[in-house]
Amino acid sequence: MKPALALVLGAAALLYGCSAEPAAEPAPTPTATGGTVPVPTNTLNTTPPTNAAEPPALPEQATAPPPAAAGPVSAKNLPAPAKLGKGWKTYTDPGGAEVGFVGNDTWTRSRAPQQAAYEALPVGCGNPLPTDSLPVPAHALQGTYRTPAAKPATVLVLRFADSTRAKAYYTGYQARMTACGTKGGLQVKQLWSSPDAVAAVRSYEAAEAFVEVSTLKGSTVALLAQSSTTPDQQAAWARAVVPALQAVIDLP
Repeated sequence: MKPALALVLGAAALLYGCSAEPAAEPAPTPTATGGTVPVPTNTLNTTPPTNAAEPPALPEQATAPPPAAAGPVSAKNLPAPAKLGKGWKTYTDPGGAEVGFVGNDTWTRSRAPQQAAYEALPVGCGNPLPTDSLPVPAHALQGTYRTPAAKPATVLVLRFADSTRAKAYYTGYQARMTACGTKGGLQVKQLWSSPDAVAAVRSYEAAEAFVEVSTLKGSTVALLAQSSTTPDQQAAWARAVVPALQAVIDLP
């Protein structure tokens, strides 16, 4: 099971050649004087994405190890494992085809901002979710940890262009988590909330449960998730780690 912040997306099968309509006539071969045949060109869309609530048009590249930092966001913006609890450790994820990225021999890796922000949202809920647009972060960095019970944990840091965009994403993220409910393939139950942090349990049907702590500081949103066999007993731990997150996530 992948960490909660790494969402598994289902691919729809596309069937071609099944139409009952007659085949179209072949297009005529273009001609031109002077012996030169014009060749049509395809132009890639280079417009930056503007909505983190939509899946990216192109998947995150997995052909080379990602950088260990994302612009100004680096390991300094992730809490030291000792700040998350006794026995916590950083973990160098080797990556691989199954998880969709190439390992970079360290515990932090840059993420494609839109994809990281999109995959953090709940999908598979029994209730309908809000459909409003969400800002895309300027940078995204993920750190991987292991808990004292050797369970996987991650911290995803999303740095936005300004605090207004960060707050808009954070508000939209919380609205979707709240709306998800406790029915369906994905269930979300809130443990507690405060003005700038929320703890919840995200449970996948017949799979692991994750304790999630989300917090906002300045122009940065942080999302911490740890796999747990006793998620309902983690409310106090979740409160305790909020200061550790807020102390570092928005450092320049």
